[in-house]
Amino acid sequence: METTLTGLDAKDRPLALTYTGVDRAAHHRTDEAWLAAAWSHPTTRVFVVSGGQVLVEDGPDGRTDLVMTPAFDAPETEMHRYFLGIAPDGVRYFALQKDALPGRMDGAARPAGLREVGGLLAPLEAGLMVHAVALENWQRMHRFCSRCGERTVIAAAGHIRRCPACLTEHYPRTDPAVIMLVTDDQDRALLGRQLHWPEGRFSTLAGFVEPGESIEAAVRREVAEEVGVTVGDDVTYMASQPWPFPSSLMLGFFARAVSSEINVDGEEIHEARWFSREDLRAAFSSGEVLPPFGISIAARLIEEWYGAPLPRP
Repeated sequence: METTLTGLDAKDRPLALTYTGVDRAAHHRTDEAWLAAAWSHPTTRVFVVSGGQVLVEDGPDGRTDLVMTPAFDAPETEMHRYFLGIAPDGVRYFALQKDALPGRMDGAARPAGLREVGGLLAPLEAGLMVHAVALENWQRMHRFCSRCGERTVIAAAGHIRRCPACLTEHYPRTDPAVIMLVTDDQDRALLGRQLHWPEGRFSTLAGFVEPGESIEAAVRREVAEEVGVTVGDDVTYMASQPWPFPSSLMLGFFARAVSSEINVDGEEIHEARWFSREDLRAAFSSGEVLPPFGISIAARLIEEWYGAPLPRP
């Protein structure tokens, strides 16, 4: 059973979205009799996902909870019912993909996405939401067979799409991406800003791993392409984070630069600067620089170097 934390889990604060507190129990996904029994069990809990959003409730104690119901109260659907796993207490969890979130008679629930509530939900609920959102994104974007073009059908409780014509099986897509905090020989951090970001927001550099490329090579290539800085052999893995926007797995690194002259590409990165800790502290205080969102691994990479939690954006 997957009950351990990963990545920065040895730290006091686990990295958001990485909690694996349920057993995904993949061996049950093709057992239709077991799935039917699990669905009808009175302790089973279900939530709806639509367009990357779920319903949450904000309690008077400041907690934010994922809205879940017993299976018998869930909206009707057969084809878009995804089995997410079994919690240590035996509760089975399912997600339903719908075209719209259901209304709530009490009016207390509100729609929310992962960026907003991923860091507010209890770790188990956040993990369930990550799984469901990732499946929904993939299901919506891969409805036809890439081999013959036939419309595929859902199988394995939402984790496979099968082509009825050529029998090809298609599996959820995960795109590896590197995200890195680059420092120089003065222990300054290199942060960049994309053009479409709010004025003043700076973050770590990142990019997708290309076919036939190691992740260390991807770190060096992306830094060179985006800001013209050369990274040497010192590339150290830190942690990973699922990032289903729509289907990435962020692989976090620290990297040491062997050059310091910046030459931004003007496409992905609009501006980049070297910051000492004192520079960054002053920029945060003045409002000149806005930190990345706290839910992201980018914030944790910077915090590990900065030595303190970042201010909330």
